[in-house]
Amino acid sequence: MLSTRGSAADLGARGTARPATTTPHPPAARSHPLHTAIIGGGPGGLYTAALLKRLAPDREVTVYERNALDDTFGFGVVLSDETLGGIEHADPAVHEALKAHFVRWDDIDIVHRNTRHTSGGHRFAALGRRRLLEILHDRCRDLGVDLRLRTEAPPPDELARTHDLVVAADGVHSTTREAYRDVFRPHLTPHRCRYIWLAADFAFDAFRFEIAETEHGVMQLHGYPYAPDASTVIVEMREEVWRAAGFDELDETESTARCAKIFADALGGRPLRSNKSAWTTFRTVVNERWSHGNIVLLGDAAHTAHFSIGSGTKLAVEDALALAACLAERPTLQEALGAYEEERRPVVASTQRAAKASLEWFEDLDRYLAQPPRQFAFNLLTRSRRVTHENLRLRDPGFTDSVEREFGCPPDTPPMFTPFRLRGLTLRNRVVVSPMDMYSATDGVPGDFHLVHLGARALGGAALVMTEMVCVSAEGRITPGCAGLYTGRQGEAWRRITDFVHDSAPGTAIGVQLGHSGRKGSTRLMWEGMDEPLPEGNWPLVAPSPLPYRPGGQIPRELTRAQLTDVRERFRAAAGRAAGAGFDLLELHCAHGYLLSGFLSPLTNRRTDAYGGSLEGRLRFPLEVFDAVREVWPDERPMTVRISATDWAEGGTSAEEAVEIARAFAAHGADAIDVSTGQVVAGERPEFGRSYQTPYADRIRHEAGIPVIAVGAISSWDDVNSLVLAGRTDLCALARPHLYDPHWTLHAAAEQGYDGPGAAWPAPYRAGSRPPRTGRTDAPKPRLTLHGPGQDG
Repeated sequence: MLSTRGSAADLGARGTARPATTTPHPPAARSHPLHTAIIGGGPGGLYTAALLKRLAPDREVTVYERNALDDTFGFGVVLSDETLGGIEHADPAVHEALKAHFVRWDDIDIVHRNTRHTSGGHRFAALGRRRLLEILHDRCRDLGVDLRLRTEAPPPDELARTHDLVVAADGVHSTTREAYRDVFRPHLTPHRCRYIWLAADFAFDAFRFEIAETEHGVMQLHGYPYAPDASTVIVEMREEVWRAAGFDELDETESTARCAKIFADALGGRPLRSNKSAWTTFRTVVNERWSHGNIVLLGDAAHTAHFSIGSGTKLAVEDALALAACLAERPTLQEALGAYEEERRPVVASTQRAAKASLEWFEDLDRYLAQPPRQFAFNLLTRSRRVTHENLRLRDPGFTDSVEREFGCPPDTPPMFTPFRLRGLTLRNRVVVSPMDMYSATDGVPGDFHLVHLGARALGGAALVMTEMVCVSAEGRITPGCAGLYTGRQGEAWRRITDFVHDSAPGTAIGVQLGHSGRKGSTRLMWEGMDEPLPEGNWPLVAPSPLPYRPGGQIPRELTRAQLTDVRERFRAAAGRAAGAGFDLLELHCAHGYLLSGFLSPLTNRRTDAYGGSLEGRLRFPLEVFDAVREVWPDERPMTVRISATDWAEGGTSAEEAVEIARAFAAHGADAIDVSTGQVVAGERPEFGRSYQTPYADRIRHEAGIPVIAVGAISSWDDVNSLVLAGRTDLCALARPHLYDPHWTLHAAAEQGYDGPGAAWPAPYRAGSRPPRTGRTDAPKPRLTLHGPGQDG
């Protein structure tokens, strides 16, 4: 859904930022400040004014707006049913006025390579931005708000001295935020596309995405109706495409005409018009604080979300609702502003994660152009991860069925239960039990715990169950409880487990992950202190370079050439034992800061010999180990490699390097790349969130051309279906969900009504293949309406 901003900023009071010269007024003791100033007369500022005045008619509310109403930027505004519900509850008069002017539609059209695919059931509501402002102006005047149009707001420090509350709704270029930059601590992130807001004098019959592959590169149109005879049109492209096409040398009129020509088919040959339209680059705004004294940020001044998910005005309106409610509910202004930020911050953070996923999808649009047409459309619709496979099935089952048929799903088979082949191994579905360290071995020997742990998950329906990282030497363990494959006794113990899986869970594959702890070894069991050194019994550590994992930690020895050979042969020997133990797949652990990962990252490899320096040098030893393992690992059995696609730290492995690392392993015979991230350096700063690591798998799959396993906060079967069907991954590895529920995959099948070969229940468990009833269903249903005393039927 598109947002409502018409240029880089919402309509607001803007000027040259200057540092504040005084401290804002301390928060008042009352929660109903009588004197309120609002800087910026966009939708967020005006709606805040109307709500505050309606809740407390004796409150004096003044709105400062430097522009006139007719100066508004942009054309159409899209609001969700959820936002409209909040407006209806808070101010029915505004809701009724909006309803009278909404244009509603259900369909999304995606046009790519002269093929249009339509998905329905999306329920959009839009109106003109100017009309929205007129409605809010009228409401503010009716309530007695002092509207000062064409008036520059006084400096925020002056307003803070003369008012009880100052609401800064002055847009993405907020002068208020800049005046108190050292307090709000904003982070502004520019992005890689240029875009321009335009309009067409006809109404699209759907929300339209159209892709143009030009001689200069890929361009895209986002269009939607906002009136019976008008549509918003946004044209977007990468910066380098924009320059190659010469847009940097065109004025507003020339740019408008050029866009109309490029997208003539979508427009039916009709022209576009502009309104002070200019090419701009989107910037994501994040503030560490939203209030200071009696000044509070709202809307784009506090946060921005890319227009491709339509949350600009939505977030501002919801901010206004929350701020007004908190002011009414809390006893002091300070508590109210704290509650407002506490309520809104997680909602905004979630929206910004979705917006980032969406904007990055469009930035990398050319990555997906070769996808089958329906899969491309599905990928676009699910790009933000908020719209999912199940969500689309509810909205438009016919469209979703067509995508599944094109993908190759058998009838009534969810995407996650389609088979996948790696070398000589056919996996019956797309679910992998991710490697999880259990720290429960004795002298490296897996025991009954491992049999039950891995056996239970093998019985639970996943196609592939992975061991924890199995260490290739005693000194290569992370903790004393880590399992190994460096003795014959360990190999025999693993054989007991693989035999159980193959005999009791036919159709389930079991894989082993081989690794060496490197500088992250000789530590306590996880629940005794993760990454904390052993209090006694430490063993010496080795690594590419003599750098401790944590400050004050044990310093590893830098591996010599002779020691590198010894480590490589340890991996070779362990792989031979793994083959003899009956494992179906072997994964080489080159992630998470362990030994081989330590060679790949420039943050942990400072060598000056042939095994350091450039990416080619840093890859040399991990590839030598891979080749040694592949030599003894049976040809028909697949090998995968787990990598950290980013270190989440400045100067670490980049996403571009991750693609090259994947290509290198693929060239040496890897059958798939297991794409994880981080855990390489202690000072990392991951960007956690739902499915947060999957974009790295997506990129490697499309750019390196090798199958991938996606990991990272994938928690629902809907996520798995969505990721697989969109072509962002081939397999999904889940860890914590399988700790919570060993039968996660079988339960996913039952919840989707699937009973096929992709999720076969073990014979002893078949009676449990349907969810048990949770309460009585045989109670008599009411048939008569009983009347009160004295009333005859």
